Amino acid sequence: MLKRLLLLCVLLLTAQTASALTIYKFTDANGVVSFTDRPTPGATVVKPRERIVEHLEQQVHLQIKRDKGVHSLFVRNDTFAPVEVELQLSAVKNVLGITSAPIHRVVPARSNLRFVVLSPLQPGKALSYTPKLRYSLGDPERQPFMYSYPLPWKGGPFRISQGPNGKFSHFGVRSRYAMDIAMPEGTPIIAARSGTVIKVENGQSGRGSDPSGNFVRILHDDGTMGVYLHLMRGSVSVKEGQRVAVGTDLARSGNTGNSTGPHLHFVIQRNAGLGLESIPYQFAEHVDSLPNFAVGGN
Repeated sequence: MLKRLLLLCVLLLTAQTASALTIYKFTDANGVVSFTDRPTPGATVVKPRERIVEHLEQQVHLQIKRDKGVHSLFVRNDTFAPVEVELQLSAVKNVLGITSAPIHRVVPARSNLRFVVLSPLQPGKALSYTPKLRYSLGDPERQPFMYSYPLPWKGGPFRISQGPNGKFSHFGVRSRYAMDIAMPEGTPIIAARSGTVIKVENGQSGRGSDPSGNFVRILHDDGTMGVYLHLMRGSVSVKEGQRVAVGTDLARSGNTGNSTGPHLHFVIQRNAGLGLESIPYQFAEHVDSLPNFAVGGN
């Protein structure tokens, strides 16, 4: 029982890689659910999903302004963070002076930036092209500086149930240096570093549709981002755009999204160039580790 209460945590990440384990889920005659890396009669294969997915579709937009046959292409960033954007034009016809090379810009928070102006090669005839955007939160030119993170929760002591490079799910680019801390639902979660809240989710119950569950993402002054995942539904007490200090109450821990039990998944990320990557960090206080119960206690 103690193990079941302390455990709990393990997130299922993205696409499996060659080095990742196949994980099996098994329910015994008493209804107890367990996970293992060994094939077991009656067990089903757990298909991991990416836990941290950027959903910026409603906040990063291409805008085209037309005037006398000339097209000006702008990218609008409605987030509270800079966003790196790549604009690619294909199937180009009757456009003057445009190449197939993608155009890169960092669009500041809450701003609208012109990327390119397109003129007709043959005046009087319509332009034709297909635009495609790629983007990622953050400025890839920013360089992290050393910081020792206070524990992002109140109470405890609690223990790490899966650490960096954990073979169950901490093997992907976005999560390889994450830590899972087993703790009861409702534990106060606080900011471990000052910054600006740039993304929150607060309405998901159970597994829901987002592997991250409810979460808070904070942009730090050096361009890194702290992400607090699997929070209790309705508990997030901060808003996007809000500035927070170390120790600010953010939410309560939960068991939402791609989670096998109550815990906090804490990760530090940066934009490594049109994509987020997990980077190493350390806590200011020592935190003991539990065996990884999800794969047989190894």
